[in-house]
Parts: sequence; C-alpha cells; structure tokens
Amino acid sequence: MEQKEIQQKAQERVVRILSKDIEGKMKVYPGLTKIKGVSWSISNATCTLLGIDKQKRIGELTDTEIENLTKFLKSPKAPGFIFNRRKDPETGLDQHLISVELELKNEFDIKRLKKIKSYRGIRHTLGLPLRGQRTKANFRKNRRKSSGIQKKGEKKPIRGNVELKGKGGKKNEKKA
Repeated sequence: MEQKEIQQKAQERVVRILSKDIEGKMKVYPGLTKIKGVSWSISNATCTLLGIDKQKRIGELTDTEIENLTKFLKSPKAPGFIFNRRKDPETGLDQHLISVELELKNEFDIKRLKKIKSYRGIRHTLGLPLRGQRTKANFRKNRRKSSGIQKKGEKKPIRGNVELKGKGGKKNEKKA
C-alpha cells in the first residue's frame, strides 16, 4: 500500500527540466521531447547513454538523474548526426541548441540572410515560401479571410408606399 502511494505522489509531481515543466505521469522518452530542441533521437540517445529506462515515469526520477539529464542535454556527448546545428557558420563545430538558444540562433540566421540579401533572405522579407513550393494556389497574401455565415437583416420594402402583390406582380398602392 505504501509503495503505491509513493508512486502516485511521484507521478503527480511536476518536474522542471531546462526551464520546462513536464508532468510526472509522462514516461521519460516522450517527456523529454516536450523540451524545445530535443527530438526523439536526442531523447533516445540520452536515455541509452545515461542508462535511464525509457518506460520509467518522469515523476519517479531522482534528483541526481534529473541533474544528469540537464547536464547531458546542455552539452550532449553523442554522435554528430543527431545534433540540430551541424557545422555552425561562426565556429564550424557541431552543436546542439536547446530552448532560448535555439530561438535566438534561428532569428540571427534569418537576419543574416536578409542582410546579405540572399535568395532565402529576400523570400523571408517578402513572406514567400523558401524551399521551391508553388505559389499559384497557396501563400496568397491578398485573399480575404472567410468570415463565416452572416445572418440576413430585415427585408426592406421595394419602394416607399408600393408593395407587390401575389404572382401577377400588380402594384397596389396603400392609401394614406
């Protein structure tokens, strides 16, 4: 009974890894992918290299295991093909960026492309697709957004005091 209660408390807790809150009910393997910049392959590599069971719940991890996870994710010692930034233009090294670092580098890369006026930079400034997609049907800028169905208002009389009567369409004037 006591072990079940301890497991339930562990699963109810929220674990904070690299400034991201992850529910304790999630398993380690899919739970790590909730962190921005951690893909399924990096998650798999961390679990195998650190010796953590993938099926274990995140709430059941000890503090030392969580510290080891954060250290490994900040500077992973894994094969280079897993990293998300290979051959960095500034340093020439393979890097793996996570969360805010990833967003900042991405933003700076786009600014650099715009500054040197490369093809991709020009497409970014114009808001057009970068990778050769067709633009005839998609990516339309001036197309109106659909606003849904609007209810009709009250019908207005055709002419001031004149009404149409029946199928014949004869006019009957109202006497005032």
